[in-house]
Amino acid sequence: MKNNKGFTLIEMLIVLLIITVLIFVAIPNITKHSRSINDKGCEAFITMVQGQVQAYELEKHKLPQNVDDLEAEGYLIKNKSKCPNGNEISIDSDGKVTEVKRP
Repeated sequence: MKNNKGFTLIEMLIVLLIITVLIFVAIPNITKHSRSINDKGCEAFITMVQGQVQAYELEKHKLPQNVDDLEAEGYLIKNKSKCPNGNEISIDSDGKVTEVKRP
């Protein structure tokens, strides 16, 4: 008699079924947390830009009019002034940085 070692087709199909079910359960949880992570990243980015506004004010003795002023003076990297979630940021007349929410 042969001593066949290995998995049968049925065993392999059961393992694939279990893996598929686990994937279907995990993917919605990952996408839900992705939005939360991007929102927290935006909060951190706004705090960092607020610090750059304060540094600009200390050096120039005036507030920047907008984000472009910070980019032009080297306080922010050009074309990198968006939150991780894709929303723009703005600076009001008091120097407060806020997120411009997309509709």
